[in-house]
Amino acid sequence: MDTVERLIASTRELLWERGYTGTSPRAVQQRSGVGQGSMYHHFAGKRELALAAITRTAEEMRAAAEERLSLPGTAAETVTRYLRREREVLRGCPVGRLTQDPDVMSDPVLRAPVEETFRWLSERLARVLQEGLRRGEFDAALDPRATADALVAVLQGGYVLARAADSTAPFDRALDGVLGLLAARTATAPPAGPAAARTSTA
Repeated sequence: MDTVERLIASTRELLWERGYTGTSPRAVQQRSGVGQGSMYHHFAGKRELALAAITRTAEEMRAAAEERLSLPGTAAETVTRYLRREREVLRGCPVGRLTQDPDVMSDPVLRAPVEETFRWLSERLARVLQEGLRRGEFDAALDPRATADALVAVLQGGYVLARAADSTAPFDRALDGVLGLLAARTATAPPAGPAAARTSTA
């Protein structure tokens, strides 16, 4: 891994663990093993490095979501596959946690990748649901965009509940609940059973 990649990877980890304020240049240098001179050779400062890290995290989150949302299956199966994928629930969503960081949210440049990612996710889920509606898989009363927003909200809220309880159980129940509501709109959705253990990133 080259110097730039080590800096970005270390910053991503620190942002997830500590937030923007807690991610100091010194901490990045210590985590990455890159000296101060080399760091400032590649990045003008902490803000530029944080932007690169946030953008990379957002891109990977979208790619991971697209990988599951583009697989064949009914709309309900597709949504379930995405929501039930392995996640490090107790660490929280690496993009979602940034919305609780005032330094990120008050900076339009740093906030942009976060905002774009959640807008993309909601629109992508809405397209899945719209296609299911077109195929007759759902009740005609289903609102794809509103339902997509609800799915994203429950997913992110589930992380908050899990972290507050120091348990994945509230997260699992939140997914059970929203998938149960979706199942009520279609006869083709699989039962919303307990979620599997989660170990990878959000």
